[in-house]
Amino acid sequence: MGAAIHEIANNAAFLAAMLSWLLAQVIKFVLGIITDGEINLTRLVKSGGMPSSHAAFVTSVSVGVGKQNGFDSGVFALAAVMALVVMYDAAGVRQAVGVQAQILNELLHDLYSGSAITPVKLREILGHTPVEVIAGAALGLSVALII
Repeated sequence: MGAAIHEIANNAAFLAAMLSWLLAQVIKFVLGIITDGEINLTRLVKSGGMPSSHAAFVTSVSVGVGKQNGFDSGVFALAAVMALVVMYDAAGVRQAVGVQAQILNELLHDLYSGSAITPVKLREILGHTPVEVIAGAALGLSVALII
């Protein structure tokens, strides 16, 4: 067990991915303080926002895998394709679901306005804009190249 922990602690691709995720979340937290003027600790673990921690995480690990195994390796190809799927999902599907949640919240508010029923509000910020994904990918690339 100790050998496995040592190997994980020395895995540059894994460490770059974790550091990229952490930096993205801290940046969101700081930007939230600047824009909203309040400290909201949930931003440290919440998805959505600038930059995309999903994009930072997967870009960083795929670049780290490429550095370790070669950018012509099958394992890099797998990591890169999976990163593209995650980023597409973050900017496409999850963004669309967030818009749908916003519309449903408005419909439910209008439907139950003035009644004793209070509908549960759906979470609206689920995905990322393309700019947030690009910023996250740039962060992940930078961290992976530095480590």
